[in-house]
Amino acid sequence: MELKRTHKCGKISSDNLNEEIVISGWVQKRRNHGGLIFIDIRDRSGILQVVFDPEQKEIFELAKDLRAEYVVSVKGKVKKRPEGNINSEMDTGKFEIEVEELEILDEADTPPFQVKDHVDVSEDLRLKYRYMDLRRPFMKEIMKLRHQAMKKTRDYLVKKDFWEIETPILTKSTPEGARDYLVPSRVKAGNFFALPQSPQLFKQLLMMSGMERYFQIARCFRDEDLRANRQPEFTQIDLEMSFVEKEDIFKIVEGLVEEVFEIVDIKVPENIERMSYYEAMEKYGSDKPDLRFDMKLKDISDIVKDSDFNIFSSTVNDGGQVKGITVKNGADFSRSQIDNYTDYVKQFGAKGLAWISLKKNEIKSPIAKFLADKEIEDIKNKMEAEAGDLMLFVADSKKVVADSLGNLRVKLAEDLDLIPENEYKFVWVVDFPLFEYDEKEKRFAPQHHPFTAPLDEDIELIESDPAKVRSDAYDLVLNGEELGGGSIRIHDTEIQQKVFNALEMAEEEAEEKFGFLLEAYKYGTPPHGGIAFGFDRMMQIMSGADSIRDVIAFPKTQSATSPLTDAPSAVSKEQLAELKIKLDT
Repeated sequence: MELKRTHKCGKISSDNLNEEIVISGWVQKRRNHGGLIFIDIRDRSGILQVVFDPEQKEIFELAKDLRAEYVVSVKGKVKKRPEGNINSEMDTGKFEIEVEELEILDEADTPPFQVKDHVDVSEDLRLKYRYMDLRRPFMKEIMKLRHQAMKKTRDYLVKKDFWEIETPILTKSTPEGARDYLVPSRVKAGNFFALPQSPQLFKQLLMMSGMERYFQIARCFRDEDLRANRQPEFTQIDLEMSFVEKEDIFKIVEGLVEEVFEIVDIKVPENIERMSYYEAMEKYGSDKPDLRFDMKLKDISDIVKDSDFNIFSSTVNDGGQVKGITVKNGADFSRSQIDNYTDYVKQFGAKGLAWISLKKNEIKSPIAKFLADKEIEDIKNKMEAEAGDLMLFVADSKKVVADSLGNLRVKLAEDLDLIPENEYKFVWVVDFPLFEYDEKEKRFAPQHHPFTAPLDEDIELIESDPAKVRSDAYDLVLNGEELGGGSIRIHDTEIQQKVFNALEMAEEEAEEKFGFLLEAYKYGTPPHGGIAFGFDRMMQIMSGADSIRDVIAFPKTQSATSPLTDAPSAVSKEQLAELKIKLDT
């Protein structure tokens, strides 16, 4: 390389006028005008136009061969563009380089798609040629944002006296929730490591080790069933603190989020609103409520429990509930629209969608004839419905009602354009249930993990009424997305044993899964707690990207494969033999 770069394309300003410089980068575009050749050259910092004059015959002839994505260096003087040639959409649109020397560093085949934003190309093709996709300005800005957010995170937490400590990637399988990715051991045939779903157990061990304040920007792995916006490997901001209560963690986290979101000028409230899990489920049908719009769920079970509409009354009397949402000015919905929303809620287990349309001078509804006038009037009052509104109802178990109406609420808001742009509503959701009942296993399972502490006032309920025990757990939610979740951990072995008993986890099972952690409990455990943030989800919200795959340099597809590297792929018989593995195929 003869020409050594002296300046970056996007950093040229009036300070560089008449200065002789060298820039290096990729050919973005070539144009021939009035005998001159104009080339836009792109590097990470931006784009700069260079001009080839035909009087410099040798260089001009060489410039004729330049094509998109050739890698070049050019030397020349920085000049102002003529008035009619200024590009106000480019940061460097007032300047250009009059080329004196050109060096072609590498040629390029015709790209599979144009390197520009808003290119009309399939995601599979973009992922197959991800190194090309990452050259686009939007993608480069996202990678820059990730870097800035990571640096802000590190700087903030170090100032708050945290130590960054790495935890193992090859660890023990403790299958709780999602499936582990397993790694066979060559030196201990028939045994397996697991890739960590989170650093949870190790960060608790670090608290037992006296580290007091730990953080890590951690890689995590979960072999989950296919979901549109999940990744099998992802990044989280992970932290843990000793000798703290929930409020201490909230204070640290709110400061961190304020620092990180400041990068994109999103203001975080000084004191983020708190909402109990119970309130979130009652009003929004979701433990990650979107507070940017209203349309709360209303419970009409007490009004219809003795109704002649059997679907309502029998559901309530069998232990279920009837809830609804009011669609303001929705009385003119067509029957086909209502049918479409009925099909939508069926995805979440609902058997149907009852409705009452309040026309200006009449009530239109297939269920109105089964309801007394007073029942209808009471329903209207409870639903805060007026003439011109539409009321939609689901009658089922509490879970089905919440899932159905919670998702329908968001769907309607999207369809009716009720969600304001550039508005950010943060909320802490607190006091989650400690346990959830597993119908398949016919026993209680941990809502989060078995080391989550119960609220002090609910400890006595662990043995007598596990379903009513609330945990000292918390999620930070933004615009209907969970940014992060955590809890105060159990540090008392007696309480830990009560939790294991409620989970019907035998001593042998607990020892097999968590023996090393339980052993550590014996040697003095401080009160501690922490939280983990889904870093990729945070980046998606901050960047405005459509997909979580857009904010990861080399993501997997929705089916957990890599079009770029063709992973996962077969391995040789020799590799399998070394691992003492035989394939049953």
